[in-house]
Amino acid sequence: MEECCSTKPKKKEQHTHDHYEGHGHDHSHDTGDKTVFQMFLPAIISFLLLLIGIALDNYIQTEWFKGWVRLVWYLAAYIPVGFPVLKEAYESIVHGDVFSEFFLMGIATVGAFAIGEYPEGVAVMLFYSVGEVFQAMAVTRAKGNIKALLDQRPDEVTVIEGSQPKTIKAKESKIGDIVQLKPGEKLALDGELITESASFNTAALTGESKPDTKTKGETVLAGMINMNNIALVKVNTAYEDSKLSKILEMVQNATAQKAPTELFIRKFAKVYTPIVVFLAIGICLLPYLFVDDYQFRDWLYRALVFLVISCPCALVISIPLGYFGGIGAASRNGILFKGSNFLDSIAEIQNVVMDKTGTMTEGVFKVQEVNIQPDFNKEEILKLVNTLESKSTHPVATAIHNYAGEIDHSVPLENVEEIAGHGLKASVNGKELLVGNFKLMDKFGISYDINHSNIVYTLIAIAYDKKFAGYITIADSIKSDAKETVDRLHRMGVKATMLSGDKSTVVKYVADQLGIDSAFGDLLPEDKVNKVKEIKSKNQTVAFVGDGVNDAPVVALSDVGIAMGGLGSDATIETADVVIQDDKPSKIPMAINIGKQTKKIVWQNIVLAFAVKAIVLGLGAGGLATMWEAVFADVGVAMLAILNAVRIQRMKFS
Repeated sequence: MEECCSTKPKKKEQHTHDHYEGHGHDHSHDTGDKTVFQMFLPAIISFLLLLIGIALDNYIQTEWFKGWVRLVWYLAAYIPVGFPVLKEAYESIVHGDVFSEFFLMGIATVGAFAIGEYPEGVAVMLFYSVGEVFQAMAVTRAKGNIKALLDQRPDEVTVIEGSQPKTIKAKESKIGDIVQLKPGEKLALDGELITESASFNTAALTGESKPDTKTKGETVLAGMINMNNIALVKVNTAYEDSKLSKILEMVQNATAQKAPTELFIRKFAKVYTPIVVFLAIGICLLPYLFVDDYQFRDWLYRALVFLVISCPCALVISIPLGYFGGIGAASRNGILFKGSNFLDSIAEIQNVVMDKTGTMTEGVFKVQEVNIQPDFNKEEILKLVNTLESKSTHPVATAIHNYAGEIDHSVPLENVEEIAGHGLKASVNGKELLVGNFKLMDKFGISYDINHSNIVYTLIAIAYDKKFAGYITIADSIKSDAKETVDRLHRMGVKATMLSGDKSTVVKYVADQLGIDSAFGDLLPEDKVNKVKEIKSKNQTVAFVGDGVNDAPVVALSDVGIAMGGLGSDATIETADVVIQDDKPSKIPMAINIGKQTKKIVWQNIVLAFAVKAIVLGLGAGGLATMWEAVFADVGVAMLAILNAVRIQRMKFS
């Protein structure tokens, strides 16, 4: 019988260095509990003093606004916005990062004061500081959006003690507590529904607003909202161990794994910044050797303009922010990326290799026919098969159980063994019992007289006491959005391949219904590995999509591992590259589209920043650009890039 596919427990290189942590070029500027007014207050003070100073310089002619008074006035305007930057520059130097953005801004503005260009020195630092506040707000908002999307649990829960409801902190709730959930309330902990039935809105977990009806004994998860009647839930997981906690931790930690583009820009900035500092020194001093009417002040001014323009702010903030936006947009649609590197990887996928059961089909099997040989007692054989299948978690086992009824635990099963890609084997009263596919029959030399290849159903073959006892046919239904999924993949130029342990006739039938390019059945786990190796040998990228954790070898080979139905498996959440929180295969092309759009925005920002800076750097070196153009090239381009980056959070991908 078919082996469910999985996410991959593979080790990929993890880049733990975070742009928002540590010393040096740090844009995090933790906003803490500051209000927007508090964040902008230094800039407001500086702006007002600057406006008054410019007015006194140009429009209100006064005798007293000269000399040291004028210098002190502009220093007063400079300090609120300049001191924090100079402090950051000093701390960066102390920790070995001399050529930080703060250092560039510091020497540029101090230099402007040194040559008497007080208003321009204040203006550059003012606009830079305003840009930094907007950047900090954008990053905080992006992180906050991701957290708010997921961690929406109430702080308090109502538990039943005796027969009385009591309100306690959710974190204080213990395993075994009975939680009362009123209509409209959100569940704070994972548990088991003990009410006969209840409908829940699962949008916070899956991105799917359609109500999900649960029945008594089924698992309900933190984040689900009770829709109708009062429901009682027995807590079975600690607050910090809930699925929602793990999902939240996974997405918040996604920033630790950086995309290659992001890593390259960081390395580039570390090389680029010192180069422009030395170029600025050259612009200031070298003309002395070649220009007849060399004026130190003029060339120093050009060098200072050059330094302001050269700041790599637009690149080093907008690119991480673009990936934040992509991760947040995916989370809002019930798709979890474990790092920005996987956003890049999935954007380049050329082949999607998928499991059948539980991925493109419902995974809810129903018994169609039970064909037992006349030499055997049908009820006795079904009882043995039902008991043996109870040792398996495969959907086929559930179908047999639903058909055969209660499991007879008095059946003396011994030496139960699962044979990968074949089925189950056990001993009953010293007699061998085999339940699986016909490859299992062949493996143990069991002869049979039926042509099973002509039956377009999943077949469960049975042998008892070295004799073929018969077979059970089981059918699975194709998911409603499976055909749409394959069509969208084809429109993207992505090939679809189905690999399954199920019989080839069933796999071919499903593949034909969906329009899948290639389909292979009757595969063992090692056969699936060989098929994926065959695709990768053509230098093509592969995403593997499964719904379990059994196909580790084939998953480890793929460039991106995508887990379907991640809410059902802790191991899936732990090991997947991408987790689709509901069972909708249509989220596969959506995830690819989000990756493509994120990458497009990131490259738009790179091209914009480089193009504008290259133009204005040339103008600055030639003395055709002032500090005002320099401010636009730095802060202006950074703001445009940030606005472009946050745009992805508002896109529709369905």
